[in-house]
Order: sequence, then structure tokens, then C-alpha cells
Amino acid sequence: MPSASPAVEIDGLVMAYGDKVAVDGLSLEVARGSITAVLGPNGAGKTTTLETCEGYRVPQRGTVRVLGLDPRRDRADLLPRIGVMLQSGGAWSGVRAVEMLEHMSSLHAHPLDTGMLVDRLGLADCGRTPYRRLSGGQKQRLGLAIALVGRPELVFVDEPTAGMDPQARRTTWEMLEEVRADGVTVVLTTHHMDEAEHLADRIHIIDRGTLIASGTPAELTRGGRSATIRLVVNRPFPDGAPESLRAELGPLTEVRQLDEVSMLIHGPADASTLGRVSRWCETHGVLPQTLTLGQRTLEDVFLELTGRELDTPHDVLLPRPAPPNSAAGTPS
Repeated sequence: MPSASPAVEIDGLVMAYGDKVAVDGLSLEVARGSITAVLGPNGAGKTTTLETCEGYRVPQRGTVRVLGLDPRRDRADLLPRIGVMLQSGGAWSGVRAVEMLEHMSSLHAHPLDTGMLVDRLGLADCGRTPYRRLSGGQKQRLGLAIALVGRPELVFVDEPTAGMDPQARRTTWEMLEEVRADGVTVVLTTHHMDEAEHLADRIHIIDRGTLIASGTPAELTRGGRSATIRLVVNRPFPDGAPESLRAELGPLTEVRQLDEVSMLIHGPADASTLGRVSRWCETHGVLPQTLTLGQRTLEDVFLELTGRELDTPHDVLLPRPAPPNSAAGTPS
């Protein structure tokens, strides 16, 4: 039977760079055999936290355990059991894609079949292409293959679908779901809210180095202070319609006109909100064709909690540290 102990345990982690506190007393757990997403705006401390779990940084305060081991002290025992997919880098500039995968395969005692990974992740068409000439999406697919080839018990994946087309993105989702079904634990960071909502069994949202919310996607999106309304009318809106409707609904409401006959309304909602939208339509001579109140999304929750958007997939304020054996690998 699988162990009931968490795959990752972080307790009171503190990491600072000079006077900047990147991680401020963070505590969270990752269940074994799950896909867990760690989300946060740029500079929230995600990258520092995961690099500490991967053994690249030493906790300044608090403790980190990965598969029950200290990522630094027990590194030799831990490395064969984890996989790490970097957002970028990790391969030599001139090496061909499949050559890199086969080299990484040779470093493991019981690797997965590289041909299977090449086929599943669509790498055959770029297998002989030098790494420097791969597209962003191809590099991500190769990075995932490298992270999985050693049959890890736990894999860290950073922005796994950045730069991918929709088909490659779906294939990557399916691959991550398959490894979870095989009992592998996945720790995921992503700037795509729909990706986290689709894949994650549990989501941790961090901001300014602290944990501000945890739960399943359903738990996090249930209820709340806001809702999204989509309004489609039978004729073009009059000039100034978004501003007029916002004045009707109140200053906390955001109104965005999508085209000449549709608007998206986001903000506080109660039983009277749809009625006020309908009355506004009547006053301005437009007939609603559809008026729907939708469940709030994970992005809505994220904005409510942090007040910030996930802009670009770059959380790092400092360069990635040197390998653990280097003196440069530990923050001062």
C-alpha cells in the first residue's frame, strides 16, 4: 500500500535575499499520488520554494522534506526518485533532442522507453534538431520527457505547456494525468488558470511568500463575493454602454464590451443583479437574447485573493542557483 505520509512537507520555510523576504513562514503539504498546483503572482516565492524542495537552496529557517528526505543532506538518495522539468534550459545548445533524451535515459537504472516518450510527446518530428533550434513548445515537451524518463516517484514541472499549440498542450495534460494514475506525484506551477483547474487535485495559492488559500478547484471556486454575467443583446449597444451599466451596478463591478452586441460583467452579485441588468437593457432600448450568470473561475478567485493577475511565466527575480555542490548555490 502507498505511504500515507505527504510527498512534500514544508514547515515554516523562510528564505530571504538581503532585505527582501521571498518566502515568509510558508507551510504546506503535497499528497502522494496527486497533482498539486502551486500558484502565485510574479515574485510570490514559488520558484524559491520549489528550488528549495529540489535541493538547489538551503532553508534559512524552517524545514523541507521531500519523500521523507532532506533535499540537501539526503540528496544522493533523493535524486534517483524525483524528476525536474525546468521552464527553460537544461540541455546543451548543440545537442539533438532525442540524443539528449537518450543520454538522460542512460543515467537511470530502470528508465522508461525513450521511443515511447518520443511518440507520446510528439518529438519525432524534431528528434534530430539541435536544442537551440527547437521552438519553445518543443523544448517544453523535451523537458517533460527528460523529467519522466527515470520513472520518478515525484516530478516537479514548471510551466509545462508554455509556448505549446493546443494539440501539444492537450497531449501534455494527458501525459501528466497518466503518470498520476500510475502513482506518480506531480507538483505543478503554471500561469494558465484553466490548466490548474483542469489538472490539479489540490491548489495552493501563495502571495508575498505566505500561503493564502488551499483547496480543491471546486472548493476554491465555490461561493465567494463575485460572479460573471454574460450579456448578449439583439442590436448594437448605444455609445457609452459599459460606463452606463457600471454606474447602474456599482463601482466594484467591471464591465467589458466584447463586441457590438455582447458584454462581460464581473463583480458582486445577488438575487437582484440580473434584474438590474434587465432594467438597464429596457431603459437603453436593447433586448437581451442571453443573460447568463456563471460560476466564478479560478482566475476570479486568484484576483480576489491577491489583487494581481498572473501576467507572464517569470517568477524569478534572481538567476537560477548553481548546482548544490557549488558554493554559489546557497543564498546569503
